[in-house]
Amino acid sequence: MGKVRAVAFSPDGRRLASAAEDGTVRLWDPDSHQEALVLAGHAGPVTGVAWGPGGKRLASAGTDGTFRLGDAADPAGE
Repeated sequence: MGKVRAVAFSPDGRRLASAAEDGTVRLWDPDSHQEALVLAGHAGPVTGVAWGPGGKRLASAGTDGTFRLGDAADPAGE
């Protein structure tokens, strides 16, 4: 993982998303400090990340000039 450029808590506060210079968005469990999911796809650093109001969608923007929407469903199925 590269340098973190942005972070955002999910609406319920149970997950944290980080946007990194390596082109990834990572989802974290703030209680356990464990990485839960890695979302890749940007061709350059990710500079912004935001949750949808329901906490199921995640938007990211990067220096590659793209904006991506991703599924941020809980990987544990909760």
